[in-house]
Amino acid sequence: MPDLIVSVSHRLSQDEALRRIQAAVAQAKTQYSNKINDLQKSWNGYFGAFQISALNQQVSGTVAVNPSDMTVQITLPFLLSVFKSKIEFGLRDVLTKILA
Repeated sequence: MPDLIVSVSHRLSQDEALRRIQAAVAQAKTQYSNKINDLQKSWNGYFGAFQISALNQQVSGTVAVNPSDMTVQITLPFLLSVFKSKIEFGLRDVLTKILA
């Protein structure tokens, strides 16, 4: 069961929202390459799954790009669960900017 679920509305086409999130993930992978040990992602249409290892922590989750919103579900390791509300706030902010 995911520890964190964030949904952000958008007015983009589903294809444009998907393109933007995929571009943002690619950019983040490059920008934070010194902190990200491993990033695995897969897409099946408008649904993606990911697993990331960074700073000795593993996080996994899913992304659903729906016609009017994007929903990210994340399973946090115990050590990061203490920062759940901060992570949720940051993720919501980033998604809102991506989908603006």
